[in-house]
Amino acid sequence: MDRILNYIDGSFVAPASGQFLDNYRPRDGAVYGQLPDSTAADVDRAVAAAKAAFPAWHKLKRQERAQYLYKIADAIEQKLDIFAAAESRDQGKPIHLARSMDIPRAVENFRFFAGAILHQQERAFQTSPEVLNYTRREPVGVAGLISPWNLPLYLLTWKIAPALAAGNTAVAKPSELTPATAFLLAQVMDEVGLPKGVCNLVFGLGEKAGDALVAHPYVPLISFTGGTDTAAIIGRRAAPLYKKISFELGGKNPGLIFADCDLEAALTTTVRSSFLNQGEICLCTSRLFVQESLLPKFTELFVERIRQLKVGDPESAESFMGPLVSAEHLEKVDGFVQRAKAQGHTILCGGERVAPSAALQKGFYFAPTVISTQDASSEIMQQEVFGPVVTITPFTDYADAVEKANSTRYGLAATIWTQNLDTAHHAAADIKAGQIWVNTWMLRDLRVPFGGMKDSGIGREGGDYSLEFYTEEKNVCLQIGRNRL
Repeated sequence: MDRILNYIDGSFVAPASGQFLDNYRPRDGAVYGQLPDSTAADVDRAVAAAKAAFPAWHKLKRQERAQYLYKIADAIEQKLDIFAAAESRDQGKPIHLARSMDIPRAVENFRFFAGAILHQQERAFQTSPEVLNYTRREPVGVAGLISPWNLPLYLLTWKIAPALAAGNTAVAKPSELTPATAFLLAQVMDEVGLPKGVCNLVFGLGEKAGDALVAHPYVPLISFTGGTDTAAIIGRRAAPLYKKISFELGGKNPGLIFADCDLEAALTTTVRSSFLNQGEICLCTSRLFVQESLLPKFTELFVERIRQLKVGDPESAESFMGPLVSAEHLEKVDGFVQRAKAQGHTILCGGERVAPSAALQKGFYFAPTVISTQDASSEIMQQEVFGPVVTITPFTDYADAVEKANSTRYGLAATIWTQNLDTAHHAAADIKAGQIWVNTWMLRDLRVPFGGMKDSGIGREGGDYSLEFYTEEKNVCLQIGRNRL
């Protein structure tokens, strides 16, 4: 049985309590390994190591820090298949998806921020011939990084890479549901010789290890990706300590499909945007709003394609979807669908647990589900399901579409399908979401800041915005004395 260890001060160590948690394989529900059930004692040790490593790390030249990040990227890339297999086993996503999306994007995170730190520019203002004002950006210190289970390596490295590039040290707590790729990352950092204490990984539960990290007095910065309700708890804990915080939270993302859209493109991409990674991506489209004149045709073709999606063994190249991440999450998703059915919403396809084979009957599989509803205030339209469930609802005109798109507390992302340039630009401005895609989905550029509006988060990730979050400004006013000969 695999046993994961914490990575603290350059060493792999068991939790101080000696207690471990079981790690389940979504594919078949079996226990395949264990991870530390870390407590405040482990967090204290990791923070002390990061605090001790900070002075030397942030005094390194930017080029020297960048070289460590490039080495980490190269090492992950060389072990791409190992990382992909671990992520598929841990999270349940098809292994081909981990190979093509998650692991390459994690590699790119390190390479992008290694390069970005070399090109960051500061501001200077010549107030008068004798006075110069300039801004210095200095790392904050020990960064507390809490990452989710749905894109475990990709989102973890999106925090670690800019934090280290900017000169901070880090204590990261990956999700207890998906620790395998984080443990492999720790092994990579050890292999490339990252200085001891610069990046520490503490595994365990949010209410123990996560809470201790958030409340630690020597951790001035918290970056959290996860649920909106958990973020509220973190905010209450962090506020009295005046920590910098960044939250990338939930979404109930609308897709607006106008009658003048490229129908084939809209269908093909919306299948992916609704059900990729079992719908367990914060950016997935979970509410489809289709113009009335197009609704019958779109619904017929969309449901037909969804019924053809293969839910299967994540180890198979033929599977479009694998299992959900855990038995608890399967119960949650199923509960949403059963309540929607009881409330009178129409299940057009799916809506049930499935088993790809007799050998996988204990796995956490759920059929891709499409629900027809016109009640924008219902639970299934308001609450984040975070699974393979999408609703489909008609709209009459532009104003009706925008009103329905904005009718939730979330504002993470949206997609717009139209060939009308005016409609595209106006909708992009009127929809309250941090990320808008027009006639595409999941097209990302790391130079572009990413984050949500409303209850979908505060702060931004990506590009200079990430580097600025992991630094603090110091403004210097210099009086220049002139010696005249």
